[in-house]
Amino acid sequence: MVELTQLMENEVFMAFASYATIILSKMMFMSIATAFYRMTRKVFANPEDCATLGKGESAKKYLRIDDRVERVRRAHLNDLENIVPFLGIGLLYSLSGPDLFTALLHFRIFVGARIYHTVAYLIPLPQPNRALAFFVGYGVTLSMAYRLLKSKLYL
Repeated sequence: MVELTQLMENEVFMAFASYATIILSKMMFMSIATAFYRMTRKVFANPEDCATLGKGESAKKYLRIDDRVERVRRAHLNDLENIVPFLGIGLLYSLSGPDLFTALLHFRIFVGARIYHTVAYLIPLPQPNRALAFFVGYGVTLSMAYRLLKSKLYL
């Protein structure tokens, strides 16, 4: 069994841990951004969230959909759809003994693509900015999966 001290000496694993921390922090920020937009625009999804703004019919006007809130929510959902597979495949990939330079390239490109995707979503930048960022990040995850399957796993 691999001991923690061995993992801490594995440069690729430590790089993965660093970039995973960055991208998870960014994903957590999206929750705060959604809450911020909901509060500042007074747009809520649940009746109990409106309780401090009024009672009965006066509170119902805050149960609505807002384009900016939905844009942040969609960016956050897109993060969930892409970051979770990256974390699983990236962990296995980082433990498979890849070249440090190649691993860093994968991790950095993925993190950069996800940050750019969020910026492109929130500003919003014209397409194909967001689509290119999505496909670059997705391609990185597929590249790690391919390398992992090709070199280390038995099929």
